[in-house]
Amino acid sequence: MLPVTGRSRLLPYVGLLPMIIGCLLVPGRSLSDDPTLQSLSLRARVSEQTLLGADAPEDFEEYDLSANLALPWEHYSPSGWGMGTRLMASAGVLRGAGEEALVVSLIPEVTLGSDDGRFIVDLGAGGALFSRYRFGTQDYGGPFQFALTLGVGIPFYQQLGVGYRFLHYSDAGVNGPDTTGADFHMIEFRYRFE
Repeated sequence: MLPVTGRSRLLPYVGLLPMIIGCLLVPGRSLSDDPTLQSLSLRARVSEQTLLGADAPEDFEEYDLSANLALPWEHYSPSGWGMGTRLMASAGVLRGAGEEALVVSLIPEVTLGSDDGRFIVDLGAGGALFSRYRFGTQDYGGPFQFALTLGVGIPFYQQLGVGYRFLHYSDAGVNGPDTTGADFHMIEFRYRFE
């Protein structure tokens, strides 16, 4: 088995960068549209099973509110299915080892699904700021963290929806080899404005 180096830990982030840049540069129906509020979501962590990186030495809870802004780069077929882009902005509380931190994030996303946002799959990479980055034995490495996310949403009742969100925070080894990120599996309750 090959040792994990700082450079190999960056590969998942570097691989997403061309995809996100490409999607933001591809023109859609109109580039003059302003971002519009698509939905608001309340989220809570239900598991922290590790998928990316090393296991976190501390247990965490995270609760947040996110606003999803539709961006103008989109392409939907006449049937109403296609892809688009949006910006997910969130603010919430991260708790671990008896400590709390404010976490705010801004994550551009590529979405696949229905144009009304009822059925959606999204993938994004962005950044987050932590008001505290040490929790007991867990050291995230610094206040700035890279954030990766993958979400799935389905309708529940009228404009209400439910979903699953995977969220990963990491400094990608920027602050040294002794830092550890964390993975969050979250349930999401969503209100669509469309």
